[in-house]
Amino acid sequence: MEQLNRSELRKRIMTILYQINVYENGHIDYQVDDVIQEVMEMDNEFVKNVVYGVITYRNEIDEVANRHLDGWLIGRLGNTDQAILRMGIYELLYTDIPEIVAINEAIELAKLYSDDAVRKMINGVMDQVYHEKVDA
Repeated sequence: MEQLNRSELRKRIMTILYQINVYENGHIDYQVDDVIQEVMEMDNEFVKNVVYGVITYRNEIDEVANRHLDGWLIGRLGNTDQAILRMGIYELLYTDIPEIVAINEAIELAKLYSDDAVRKMINGVMDQVYHEKVDA
């Protein structure tokens, strides 16, 4: 079984968060562990911790995102963009992952999966959240 690096694992987390968003928007019942198992062929603590962390703190994460989205709300972004932004803000505010890593990983995912305007938005939000955190 291949060993995935953290960047690869974050792609899987993004997919899981995307899927959960689709289920919730469609009012479809789901179990978080089932969604994780659909995407991950093996158990992974990092993936579980981030997925459950984003779910646990989603309201707070969305408030932070909305404060910095400048005339937008996170719910207006596509499911993929929401997943990237939520994961990035979660890692930045609720984990001991170095801030620069959390920011870079979110931006790298946005480069791969978001259009230019949204990528810039995610970059800007992550930058502002970082400065809010370190200047607090």
